[in-house]
Amino acid sequence: MQAMQLLKPAAVEELPLQPVDLPILKPASGEVLVRVQACGVCRTDLHICEGELIPPRYPIIPGHQVVGLVEMLGEGVEGLEIGQRVGVAWLGQACGKCAFCLRGEENLCPQARFTGFHTHGGYADWMIADARFVFPLPAGLSERQAAPLLCAGIIGYRALRKAGLQPGERLGLFGFGASAHLAIQIAQFWGCEVFVFTRSRNHQQHAEALGAVWVGRPDETPPQPLDRAVSFAPAGEIVPPALAALRPGGVLAINAVHASPIPELPYDLIYGERVLTSVTNATRRDGLELLDLAVKIPLQPDTVTYPLEDANEALLDLKYSRLNGEAVLEIGSLLG
Repeated sequence: MQAMQLLKPAAVEELPLQPVDLPILKPASGEVLVRVQACGVCRTDLHICEGELIPPRYPIIPGHQVVGLVEMLGEGVEGLEIGQRVGVAWLGQACGKCAFCLRGEENLCPQARFTGFHTHGGYADWMIADARFVFPLPAGLSERQAAPLLCAGIIGYRALRKAGLQPGERLGLFGFGASAHLAIQIAQFWGCEVFVFTRSRNHQQHAEALGAVWVGRPDETPPQPLDRAVSFAPAGEIVPPALAALRPGGVLAINAVHASPIPELPYDLIYGERVLTSVTNATRRDGLELLDLAVKIPLQPDTVTYPLEDANEALLDLKYSRLNGEAVLEIGSLLG
């Protein structure tokens, strides 16, 4: 199979992903073999390639927003069929037995394994996945539309839930990349006003086009206090101004798998029962709810497509905020 493989981390300017030809593996018990059609390019992939997140072993094939067709079933797999279109997301496996899993918090499972980090991911034309963590995909979504939903969509949805967003509230989004441009659509479906904070003029224009009631830079004060906010930027320095923009009792959720240090906070930014929380991975329930919501709204991801061999270029465009929406790798001949 053809894949883009990371042998060791390096700045993406150094093109750390290398094309390789590897054998196609057969699925073990409880696994499926997926013929990949598309794979979204996530900032987490960038962190892995540049060494900000270190996988347990190298080489590794990144990619955890995978759309493809079930090609082979391992022993004991039920509920999936050969030829069925499925999605594979970041959470690739959880133990199902620990206190976190039993509480419905499998995203916090100490034994959790993640796609494109512990196991090879979707920057390839074939991959193996745990059948229990594969999502059947709605028929109404094309491959390009579905791929961004499998991380950007799911984690953005969880971030809104962790922030406690209620219909009709004022929401602030700090950073406006792949997750935020889907979160704004969900929030608007819930009747919320959305305020967007981003340095990029292209992203500001994108937010305006998607219906933001106000756009500005992260250090600007919005015209009204926010009920809830989500920071999608891996920048700890955004936390103080984001807290300052909240009303008393408001909530700020940080949606970043890796971020720079948060600077010292004056107590009055937290006082007034403001809440600061993080968003850590996502559960299968989040994925199922998001995919159902995506059809109802319907969510319209903005995508820029690249061939598999240009994965380094896609990561560069992501790093320098040259994308509105999400990069998607086209893989295989059945992309719709």
